[in-house]
Amino acid sequence: MSLDQSRAPAALIFASGFFGNEAVHVALGVGAAVAIVAGVVGVFTVIRGQSFAGEAFGDIGTAGGSGAFLLGIGPLLGFVIGNVIGAGAMELIGVQRPRGRDLATGIVLGAAIGLGALFLYLTVISQSTSGAAQTILFGSVFEISSSTVPLVILIGAACLAIVATIYRPLLLSSVSAEIAAARGVPVRAIGALYLLALALTVALAAITIGTILSTALLVGPAAAALRLTKSTPRAMLYAAGIGVAALWIGVVLAYDSDHWPPGGRLWPVSFFVVAIVFCAYVLSGLPVAIRERRERRAPAQEPARLGAEG
Repeated sequence: MSLDQSRAPAALIFASGFFGNEAVHVALGVGAAVAIVAGVVGVFTVIRGQSFAGEAFGDIGTAGGSGAFLLGIGPLLGFVIGNVIGAGAMELIGVQRPRGRDLATGIVLGAAIGLGALFLYLTVISQSTSGAAQTILFGSVFEISSSTVPLVILIGAACLAIVATIYRPLLLSSVSAEIAAARGVPVRAIGALYLLALALTVALAAITIGTILSTALLVGPAAAALRLTKSTPRAMLYAAGIGVAALWIGVVLAYDSDHWPPGGRLWPVSFFVVAIVFCAYVLSGLPVAIRERRERRAPAQEPARLGAEG
């Protein structure tokens, strides 16, 4: 078999230059790191019912990211600063109670969206560019600089360290805050630390698929994983795997799209990632549906079996 023939199957999947492209290497590495962190933190986001808070951090990050563009600094740093400030504000307003949590989230979210709109406007009129809005809202994983990788690793490691440190009290307070408080767990402090990890995770997701779609990577894989297993550690593993697969496949498809007709324009990675996550969530419901169908059939079949035996 010739060398060209041996490469033929791979050429059908990977467009020319894929493996030698530095931007692709960075996208795959950063995407994997972000997906793992999002999978771990996302499981607790779903268990605690704080998907709205995750969505809010995505929108809050718009203010931080647009402010970073206005000042001429990296968007990741802006996302982090904006989300950390937002987390602090939400905690001060009253995030410890479910009703207060939604109220605080809504208040901070409204203020952040207003600031984001102002910063984007000032960026456009001062720098005569419209690329900032595209990058902030929908991400640009192929444009992540290799110099950003150490910061991504540092923030990701901090998120995982927070979750690992407070894992048991966080799980207990997520299932029942009342029982956790009765057992002496500092519920509000644990919630504040989790909120910090959530804010940082959404900031990481924002640089890959944008602030608007960051919740898809945070919640989608975790929700699918929790459909497949009730074990929290296993759900984290599944969620991380689904997220990594979605990002890697999204990178491959986005890179290949440059060679698709018509026109040969690069499709956004975020579109593919969100579509894959959605499909994964839908497919994760199949085992549940099959199991429920079998359970419904079992009671009906039992009398017939007993009658045949009698």
